[in-house]
This record gives sequence, C-alpha cells and structure tokens, in this order.
Amino acid sequence: QVQLVESGGGLVQAGGSLRLSCATSGRTFSSYIMVWFRQAPGKEREFVAGSSWSGGSTYYADSVKGRFTISRDSAKNTVYLQMNSLKPEDTAVYYCAAKRYGGSWNEIREYDYWGQGTQVTVSS
Repeated sequence: QVQLVESGGGLVQAGGSLRLSCATSGRTFSSYIMVWFRQAPGKEREFVAGSSWSGGSTYYADSVKGRFTISRDSAKNTVYLQMNSLKPEDTAVYYCAAKRYGGSWNEIREYDYWGQGTQVTVSS
C-alpha cells in the first residue's frame, strides 16, 4: 500500500510560481511511475506531467510544456511539480498518482494510488 500526500498549493497571481510536493510512504518509491493530474471545476481530470521510475524520462501535457517541471527525490520519497509562468487556466485541484507498470501516461484507470489533492488558484 502506498500513501500519497500533496502539499504546496495556494493562491498566486498570473505569471507567478508554485512548487507542489507529493510525499509517498513506503520503501519502494523507485518502483512507481509518478504523475500529476489536475481537475478544474466542471471539467474532467487531465494529465499534467509524469516521471518514469528512475526519473530519467518525463512527459508533459502540451498545455504545460516549457512551464512545468516534474522531478523526484528518492532520498525523500517525494515527487515535485515546479510550476512557472502560471496562468488563470491552470487553476485546478492537483493530484499526484502512482502506478507500478507502464502503459499510457494519461489513462486514469491505470493508476493505483492517488493523493487527496491540493488546490491551486491563479488570479488574473
């Protein structure tokens, strides 16, 4: 069983930055593909960014490419999402998720573990 706990959300002006953290329990952090999804009010949950088991490969949604960076710290069992040049349309609840095996980055059903989410609000 893996527990995920997100933090770092908040209110920021457009153009600003935030760094989200997702702390994981357990000793098998490196065995999991870690990703971030987000869900805006009235919209479906969408993939944002993903990191392979070692962190050597990353993948981003087109909407955040060049602005967001996913990284992972194995010593702290934590994955991060650095968000720069934030836009009002980035406003959403951000979730981290984990799965053991590859497949599709953005297939929600493939992810076994989810955090509770952290709210990000970007004002114009």
